[in-house]
Amino acid sequence: MPLPQLNIYRHDRQTRALITLAGEIDLETVPLMRAALERCLQDGVRTIDVDLTPVTFCDCCGLNAFIEAFLHSAAAGGTLRLHHPPPMLARMIDLAGCGFVLMGLSAVPGPAPRRRIPSLAPVPVPVACFETLHRLAPAVAAGVL
Repeated sequence: MPLPQLNIYRHDRQTRALITLAGEIDLETVPLMRAALERCLQDGVRTIDVDLTPVTFCDCCGLNAFIEAFLHSAAAGGTLRLHHPPPMLARMIDLAGCGFVLMGLSAVPGPAPRRRIPSLAPVPVPVACFETLHRLAPAVAAGVL
């Protein structure tokens, strides 16, 4: 069996740790990452910063593991923050709406902004535009269509 493609580096400073993940975070490598983050809490680290700059891939298993690690660190009285996620992970975080939890982004107070769904109904054209379009449209003989 090949080795998992994830390297984990840890640098401690009192009750704070910087975890740098390098490689791919997926179903195979999530247990390694989860164990490293849990080990920080067992060692008394209460502020965990995770640098994701060298991460080349992260799937939903990785996102789930980060959320679990955040919950465990919060239960222990600590924090966990992700820094520099790759674009795909950043998109998943945005879609899941957990950026304020995992990345410390400010949450917008009140209800989430509504996304505009494009309508399939024809858009009415103002009269002035209609006249311009009508003049520019090629004439079609009645029997051609």
